[in-house]
Order: sequence, then C-alpha cells, then structure tokens
Amino acid sequence: MGLSQEELAERANLHPTYISSIERGVRNVSLENISKLARALEISVSALFESQNGAGAKNNNGHNGQAKNAVDVLLVEDNPDDALLTLEAFQEARFRNKVKVVGDGAEALDYVFCRGKYAHRQAAERPQIILLDLNLPKVSGLEVLRRIKADKKTRMIPVVILTISDDNYDIAECRRLGAENYIVKPVDFQRLSQATPRLNLDWVLVLAKTSQARSIRI
Repeated sequence: MGLSQEELAERANLHPTYISSIERGVRNVSLENISKLARALEISVSALFESQNGAGAKNNNGHNGQAKNAVDVLLVEDNPDDALLTLEAFQEARFRNKVKVVGDGAEALDYVFCRGKYAHRQAAERPQIILLDLNLPKVSGLEVLRRIKADKKTRMIPVVILTISDDNYDIAECRRLGAENYIVKPVDFQRLSQATPRLNLDWVLVLAKTSQARSIRI
C-alpha cells in the first residue's frame, strides 16, 4: 500500500518501533494487534499471513506445517448452533488448531480425565485450553470447572467461560474457582483475542492460498 511504518503505526494505533520490530521479526505479535494491523491495512487477518513467494512458514522445529506446541482446544457446548458459530469463528480466523467438541459436562470430564470412552487417551493428550459453556446437561459448567481446578493434574489447564451475558452472576464464582477469563457468546476472533492474551499459547494460522501454517503466540 506504500505506507511508511509511521503511517501504518498511526492507522493501527500502535507505536512505530513496534511496527519496526514486527518487520524485523524480533517481536511476537498478539492476536489483538494482528486484528488492528489488518483493519489498518483494510485486509483480512488471514491476508496478513499470505505467502508472497510460495515458501512455507516454518514451525518451532524448523519444519513446515503445524507448530509442535500448537494448542488443542476442547469446546464444551451443548447448543449445536453456538458450537457451529464458534467453529466458524476459528475457521474465519484461519486457525488450524485441533478442536474437540463435546455436548455435556459428563463427557467433558471423561475427556479431560481420560476415562470412560476416552480411557484410551494419554494424560499428555489433555487439551491445552478449554472453552466451557456454563449451562450444560448432566454436569453443570460450574461443576466441570470446579473438578478440573480441584485436581492437581488438570488445574493448570486454562479454562475460558462461554456465557450469554457479562452480567452473569456466575462469572464471579468462575473467577474464584480459577477460570482464566470469559467470552460473551457468540465467539468471534476479536473476543477470543481479548480473552486469551496472557495464556502464552501457540495458535496456528493457515497461510492464505497455501496449505502451510504459521504459529503465532498469544
């Protein structure tokens, strides 16, 4: 677009030295600032990662493809429409992370604790982040959160609560139990980026017009 670093910084409401460090590849970029840059450039988020020369991006091992430490997401949502909207938000942002969807609290606990029909799973395969709806059948979202945070093997898994309102009185209890944050449904790219800036997780974005992926840390 012929913009200088200063012009881009002004458009994106970022400091020019921040833009410079991004261009030099010495700074990790947050999802929130990626969104700001995309809006400033009037392009989609995925277009920021478009390969100009066809060369695939490399992951943390120096190989093409998905990053070694890419997060696995567990989405616990009993409403099929809300689950679909969340998956579409991931797809729209071109996330390539693995997402497992379960529809009730009992199945969520079986998945996390590798029991029942998930007994074949290894503890190392536990999800690295959980998006948890509160209004679940069989076992409530609050009880799922309580059990996860009460067990030393799972308490460090970040849990982000999905809720229909930020005025929900359960939010305070979720925070007391150890929830990382919450997202008011429906989930979209901006809300996800605002809810997870402190988790230091690797997210994989698919490069536009290629089958390659690039890892970004938030």
